[in-house]
Amino acid sequence: MTTTTTYKAATVQFEPTMYEKERNITRLLALCEEAAKAGARLIVTPEMGTTGYCWYDRAEVAPFVETVPGVTTDRFLALCEKYGCHIVLGLPEVDGGTDLFYNTAVLIGPEGVIGKHRKSHPYIAEPKWAANGDVAHQVFDTEIGRIGMLVCMDLHFFETARLEAVAGADVICHISNWLQERTPAPYWITRAFENSCWVIESNRWGLERTVQFSGGSCVIAPDGSIATSIDAGDGIAYATIDLERARAREVLGEKVFAKRRPELYAEMMTNSFTWNPGDYFRLYGRRPIPKGAKSKLAVVQFAPADDAAANLVAIEAKARALVAADKPDMIVFPELSLTGLGDPAARAEPIDGPTVAAFTRLAMKLRTYLVAGLAERDGGKVYDTAVLAGPEGRVGHYRKTHLSEADEAWATPGDEWKVFDLAMGRVGLAIGHDALYPEAIRALALHGCDIVACPAAIAGTFTGAHAGTAIPHNHPIPTGADPWHWHAFRMRGGENNVYLAFANVLDPARGMAGASAVFGPDSFAFPRRETAILDAEEAAAATVDTTNLDTPYPTNIVRRKDLVVMRLPHHYLPLVVSHQ
Repeated sequence: MTTTTTYKAATVQFEPTMYEKERNITRLLALCEEAAKAGARLIVTPEMGTTGYCWYDRAEVAPFVETVPGVTTDRFLALCEKYGCHIVLGLPEVDGGTDLFYNTAVLIGPEGVIGKHRKSHPYIAEPKWAANGDVAHQVFDTEIGRIGMLVCMDLHFFETARLEAVAGADVICHISNWLQERTPAPYWITRAFENSCWVIESNRWGLERTVQFSGGSCVIAPDGSIATSIDAGDGIAYATIDLERARAREVLGEKVFAKRRPELYAEMMTNSFTWNPGDYFRLYGRRPIPKGAKSKLAVVQFAPADDAAANLVAIEAKARALVAADKPDMIVFPELSLTGLGDPAARAEPIDGPTVAAFTRLAMKLRTYLVAGLAERDGGKVYDTAVLAGPEGRVGHYRKTHLSEADEAWATPGDEWKVFDLAMGRVGLAIGHDALYPEAIRALALHGCDIVACPAAIAGTFTGAHAGTAIPHNHPIPTGADPWHWHAFRMRGGENNVYLAFANVLDPARGMAGASAVFGPDSFAFPRRETAILDAEEAAAATVDTTNLDTPYPTNIVRRKDLVVMRLPHHYLPLVVSHQ
């Protein structure tokens, strides 16, 4: 149905007032009309913008709910008819057949209500009055492109935006009442970046029943850059939507949607953390999850040479320095750091060859676990491989499953996830571009990983800064400027409640800027539980804690996996359907 590939869009930021529904609607109508007069073809308004958000229970919100379509959607439809625009509206909906209430986003166009999304993944507040959404993750084909909608907490779960992107969304309209961090929020940016689509974010601001909302309404481009934003206060921000940028479906120049591996994603349809992991993973006597420990995890970034002997010398020097300074229990080095980035196939060695043997001896001598990458030759095939060695010798290896275009010139993709049980916890391995695919790290989390070690050689921009916010968040939530506000791979740790050791190559000539770090398992824990993000040839170590209090049930977030257990896998079937 698309009749135009570029147009102006608007995000509306607004502070509604509880119990003053008519005032809120009148104000929203005025803001939307202002945006429409300015030429906006798509206008997005905040979650629950007609009523406010912090309702105690069904009885309190009941006077303000309504059907869709209904009286309020009709009023916004009149604006859409008058100006030929589309509006996304957030309101509490009542289902006329069941009398259930929903936190709903409605897409209204010049011809009427096009569709709706009922919030599917509830935040702590919704169960007080609303049912989980049963109309989930549709994409609506309109004259201004293919549009999806999500409501606030939905976006914490990569599957929600991924479902809409897999279904062809050009634009995801995310309406929210976001809180407890500076915005534009890293989660918002990551969903645009990893799906190569536009995200139009409309967030409320202000204080309601002691809750401070974050503002930061914005439009985020498919590369994760912020096209426009508002910090605090009511207002409108505009940006030009270019649908062709989204339809390229490229992340850091890679055709990630064409290279997804749905045959490896069966875990998406399960949830191993619904049950106590201490019971679940030892069921039938097979592979109980390790007890866990407090330990130190380190990353090293450098530019490997195209000479295995030189790389071994560099790795040994860096490992010895770290052991002397920090005594880490595991050190992660970059992708291909053993055999080099130049012409990997020509330098490939068997996994039991001399380079891995020397690397293993080093781990045994240092009495610490080491992870590094190499080009592995196995018969007539070459793999991009990560090897794990430790005090007991070579523990195992993993073959990269998601190859970049450059990898495809020399490597064969692997076909299975690998996890290893150590005293420090259950450790999974991923390599480089694997981490661009949220499905990969989710699979490792669902296998019970506490830690994911990710040697990488990723070029391009996957971080972003923040200039600071005027929103008066309480300590310890930061409000000042931050050069590392967004890091795509920090989100991989937080959304899966794992420690993620991201060790990237630092090689400016190849466009690889490092930005290595050990990231913590909770993106909303401040100060952040992570190392410094590295911008030179250097290393960093962090204490990781995979232990549990002496109770039968998990008390540590890496064992509870709060965000993993709240997933709703019954919605996720399209993620495991082959696209071949």
